[in-house]
Amino acid sequence: MSESPQPVSPATLKFLARLVTVLTATMILGLLVIVGLLVTRFWSEPDLPALPGAITLPEGAHATAFTQGEGWYAVVTDDRRILIYDRASGALRQEVTIRE
Repeated sequence: MSESPQPVSPATLKFLARLVTVLTATMILGLLVIVGLLVTRFWSEPDLPALPGAITLPEGAHATAFTQGEGWYAVVTDDRRILIYDRASGALRQEVTIRE
């Protein structure tokens, strides 16, 4: 003899149906928000720092690397020097020789 399952009240079934509907809507809304954030993040233009139009290096020096900070930019040359320039005037501020 097998026992028959207990009957479920219609109020409980209605509650479960509404709960599943609300959770589904929440998941869909969350997925749409994530997709929207990804789209706006990847399609927006990044704020790039302003680069100097031209850099005048000393005779015979060739640039191998470039970096910049607030109010200055630096060029590493192939003859083992770091040349630090003023961003506003473009004048050479400092020259650092890299030792071996």
